[in-house]
Amino acid sequence: MNNDNLSLYNAFLAVVRAGSILEASRQLYISQPAVSKAIKKLEANLNTTLFIRTSKGIQLTEEGSILYDNISSAFEYIEAGESGIAARNTHESGHIRIGASTTLCKYVLLPFLGSYTALHPQINISIECQSSGDTVAMLSKGIIDIGLIARSTVDSNIDYYSMGSIHDIFAATPGYIENTASRSGKINILLLNKNNVTRQFVDGHIGAGFLSDKNILEVDNMNLLIDFTKAGLGIGCVIREFVRREISEGILTEYKKGLQKLPKREVCLAISSKTILSAYARDFLDYMGRNKNNPSMNILA
Repeated sequence: MNNDNLSLYNAFLAVVRAGSILEASRQLYISQPAVSKAIKKLEANLNTTLFIRTSKGIQLTEEGSILYDNISSAFEYIEAGESGIAARNTHESGHIRIGASTTLCKYVLLPFLGSYTALHPQINISIECQSSGDTVAMLSKGIIDIGLIARSTVDSNIDYYSMGSIHDIFAATPGYIENTASRSGKINILLLNKNNVTRQFVDGHIGAGFLSDKNILEVDNMNLLIDFTKAGLGIGCVIREFVRREISEGILTEYKKGLQKLPKREVCLAISSKTILSAYARDFLDYMGRNKNNPSMNILA
């Protein structure tokens, strides 16, 4: 980067946004010749032409448009940073919009929220609970700032920040597993419904034969699935990290008969690559990143 150009970019942005050198000079409170000189110097430094003069005024060249698209975003980041510092100094309240499934919110997000809000009581946080697929859609539309998702595919318009991995397993109460061999009826398998991303992932990795001779009971969220499994209603496809205590205490036992180990999935913080985060949202993203290896905060650590 040519540091000599930094002081010239402000004049360039002002001309683009004002639509004329004269109006830009008024907004910058400097003379029109000074603005013209800054533009000519920037063009010389970059060895290109940034503006075309027409009868209707000035317009950007193709090279000028490329420069504007890139440095305008950079200046917006600078302004967001300055606003964030000013807000902290004046204790101004901010707003962060987060999207996550009910399960990820409970097991992964909640511990971070508790400590973060204690440190920043002036910041308002809104939580939108829905599936990971819907969370990604809301990110793309700018409805939320940050998403917490179990990633199954890669979207080129989304930036991902890993918080750790989860493992889908089948588990049941020891009593249910002990009695499966003597059951006259079919074994109950507890699954999420087929619209759920986790269910689609599991269906894609287990043999169809495993389910063919079983009763399938479907529920619409992982929390309920875990509760039904703990109640002894059947063998549930649950997330190991979310039933770690139950397994260690013997409340649940992993069921492996006729099954192969399922691949791990990554849980990620997600933001739209097209969105410029507010200073508050960026601070929260950084906070989770700094503490993701702390097992007292992150169940996936």
